[in-house]
Amino acid sequence: MDITKMYSTGHASVVHPRLSVLSTSSLPSEHSSLSASSSSTRFSLPPTSGTGTPVPMPSSASVLTLSKTPLTATNVNRPNIYDRPLNKTKTSEVSLAAFAFLFSEMIQYTQKRVNGIADFERRLNTLGYRMGLKLLELYAWRTEGVSRAPKRETRFLTALSTIGNSMWKSFFGRAVDAIQKSVTVDDEFMLTENEPAITKFISISKDMGILSCSALTAGVVEAILDGLGFPARVTAHNVPTETYPNCTTILIKLDRSVLDREEALK
Repeated sequence: MDITKMYSTGHASVVHPRLSVLSTSSLPSEHSSLSASSSSTRFSLPPTSGTGTPVPMPSSASVLTLSKTPLTATNVNRPNIYDRPLNKTKTSEVSLAAFAFLFSEMIQYTQKRVNGIADFERRLNTLGYRMGLKLLELYAWRTEGVSRAPKRETRFLTALSTIGNSMWKSFFGRAVDAIQKSVTVDDEFMLTENEPAITKFISISKDMGILSCSALTAGVVEAILDGLGFPARVTAHNVPTETYPNCTTILIKLDRSVLDREEALK
C-alpha cells in the first residue's frame, strides 16, 4: 500500500498518523484540554514556601521552550546508508542470521498467496530476478567501474565461470561447488551447491517435499544472464545425497540464439 495515500476526513485530507513521517505532535490533538498548565493544576499540588504561602507557578511559555532548529541528519548525527561508498565491500556484508530472518518472512509471505508448488517457485523466481538485476549493477560498479580496462564478456562459458566464482563469492561468501555441462543436450548447464547458504534455516514439510526455495537463487542467475546478453530459463532442483542432503542444482537452459552466436564466434 502506498504510504503517501491520503485519508479523507470530512472536507479536509490529512495523512494517517501511522503512515506519516511527521511526528504525531504536529497533528491536531484530540485532548487539547490537557495542556501543560491544566495538568499541573489538576494532578499536582502547588508548591509552598516555608511560611505556607503558595509560590506562583511559572507560565507555560517559560516552562515549554521548543527548539526552532530543524531536525536534520547533521544535528541528529546518524549515519546515512545513502552516503556510503558503493565500491567498498568491507562493511557491506549482511549477517546470515539477518538474511535468514528476512528470507523466512519472504517464504511465509509467498506461501499464503500461491496455489501450488509450481506457483510457489515461480513467485520466488520472480523475486530473485528483481534482486539479480540490482546485484549485477552493483557488481559491475564495484569491479568494472574502478578497473582501468573494463571489459564485457561475450562468450558464455567465460561469463558462467565469472558467475559461479567471483560473483557467487561476492553475493554468498563462497563459490559454487561445481559447474557442469549436460552430456545429453548442448543447451543445458548446471551450477551445484552442496550446502546453499540461503536455505540453511529453511525446513520443507513432507507435503511440499519437492519444493526448492533456491528458486530465488535461480531467479538471480536468470537476471544476471539476461543482463549479460545470454537469455536463458533458469530453475532450481533439489538433488539430495547421503553426504549433502541439501544439495541443490541450478539448471540453466540457454536460448537458441545464444548457441547460434557461440557457434558463429568459434
